[in-house]
Amino acid sequence: MQTQQIQLRKQKGLEIAKTGKVRYNNGKWKVPSQSLNKTYDVILKLEKSVCNCPDYLERDAKCKHIFAVEYAVEKTIDSNGSIRITRIKRITYAQDWKNYTKAQTEEGRLFGVLLKDLVENVQEPIQTFGRPRVPLKEALFCAIDKVYSMQSSRRARSRYKDAEGKAQITKAPSYNVINITLNNPAITPILNQLLHITAMPLKSVEGSFAVDSTGFRTTKFNEYCKDKHGTKETHKWVKCHAIVGTTTNIITGVRITDENVNDSPQFIPLVSETADAGFIMNEVSADKAYSSVANYNAVQQVKGQAYIPFKSNATGQGSSSSSSTGNKARLWRRMYWYYQLKHDEFLEHYHNRSNVESTFMAVKFKFGDCLKNKTSVSQTNELLCKLIAYNITVLISAMFELKIVPELHY
Repeated sequence: MQTQQIQLRKQKGLEIAKTGKVRYNNGKWKVPSQSLNKTYDVILKLEKSVCNCPDYLERDAKCKHIFAVEYAVEKTIDSNGSIRITRIKRITYAQDWKNYTKAQTEEGRLFGVLLKDLVENVQEPIQTFGRPRVPLKEALFCAIDKVYSMQSSRRARSRYKDAEGKAQITKAPSYNVINITLNNPAITPILNQLLHITAMPLKSVEGSFAVDSTGFRTTKFNEYCKDKHGTKETHKWVKCHAIVGTTTNIITGVRITDENVNDSPQFIPLVSETADAGFIMNEVSADKAYSSVANYNAVQQVKGQAYIPFKSNATGQGSSSSSSTGNKARLWRRMYWYYQLKHDEFLEHYHNRSNVESTFMAVKFKFGDCLKNKTSVSQTNELLCKLIAYNITVLISAMFELKIVPELHY
């Protein structure tokens, strides 16, 4: 166990060193904290280096900040037996460039293949009258492909023709069919189900998860504050609450709400639907906005452990409603004192939460942070299409880097 803790501190030290923010000043090395807006002082000594962080002061042994300095500098021992720093090293992450390049160059081709397999899960509604409609699975194929391409409805029709030539759809639909499809509230649960299916091939890989929310800008403006308070014209936002696997950054569940909806009530549904999908949830991390007795116990119920920091006014007693039940507050009390007494160890788990922020950044970078549709229904469906497209690109990367063959037709 002790060896594992040392290896973990070495790993964290390497992560700090890779940030390039380790600096020398007035005889001390300034090392940034991973959890707080501060730095710690490290003094390198031949016999024993020292640090003023709580972990070092408690254990009197090498902490991650000392390891960070050792990784970041190149040193020699001079004739007097003193440490001489020869240079500061630039440390970079190793990248499997061969498989990364394959995934990127093959993405355009494989995206259509996997998307066709995915929409085969859609059941066609029964039509009893009227002209023959575009099959729903083909309309959804074109809607997701349009969002993937980031093209307008009219310009994306050339992609539908290409898909027709590849036998991925039977006939390229009119551009307006896709707009009508995205405005249909009945397809929202279908898109949610397709999103869940895209995460399923990575069940054997993911065991740690993170929950957070982000906003996507719309093309509509909020006139209320402008009229009432004389503020500048601002865009309305749609809020996306998501749970993400921290190994591959696959999205396993979402809730899409108005911009002012609170985060914490979305936590339990996201955890529950991920567990119901068959994922083994060893850990779930989230920020202080999700800190509650109910959220901690929800993760315990799926046989996992939550790592959610406690707010400044939190106590080890739990809420008044849960304290009366005893069992519900017991986990809260245990984690509260774990957070207080072994803060750095707690944060080593909590920092997995940064993966969900990386996921949001990747979605917005690849598919834009603006929703082009006008109505709330179509904006929700457009955002779901973005997330499905993103998950498919994650699966393509996993095909090359993890050698996983995704099965999307159930």
